[in-house]
Amino acid sequence: MIEIERKFLVTSDLYKSEAFKQSRIVQGFLNTDKERTVRVRIKGDKGFLTIKGESSTNGLSRFEWEKEISIIEAENLLKICEKGIIEKIRYEVKVGNHIFEVDEFYGDNAGLVIAEVELENESEIYEKPNWLGKEVTGDTRYYNSQISKQPYINWK
Repeated sequence: MIEIERKFLVTSDLYKSEAFKQSRIVQGFLNTDKERTVRVRIKGDKGFLTIKGESSTNGLSRFEWEKEISIIEAENLLKICEKGIIEKIRYEVKVGNHIFEVDEFYGDNAGLVIAEVELENESEIYEKPNWLGKEVTGDTRYYNSQISKQPYINWK
């Protein structure tokens, strides 16, 4: 239940032609405390409730628990979320032995594209695609819980 991932900005839209899957995601947060976040998500035709703990010092790992819930439950929970619902398309791209999840944000976060890769351990080697840009792992501005409060449109 420990999630280990690296997060990057994306420099081009080449990932779209390399994706083997894409899903529309709508998500909100019931709680965005830095020690724990509680997220409600609709991904495609499924609902999810996710609890994440505080990130490690380097931002690479944190506790994560997720449970599938019904679409109706997710829709009802989204109605009581904190302000700042996030909408995005997630593209899944296989690169070497890993799958990169590339999120293209919409609404107040339009223009922001972030790629994440989950790892088995913090020192695991992975192949970097040519569209991968600056690493932003551990930069809390790029956490979805923060993007929901401080949308990309307001960044200077």
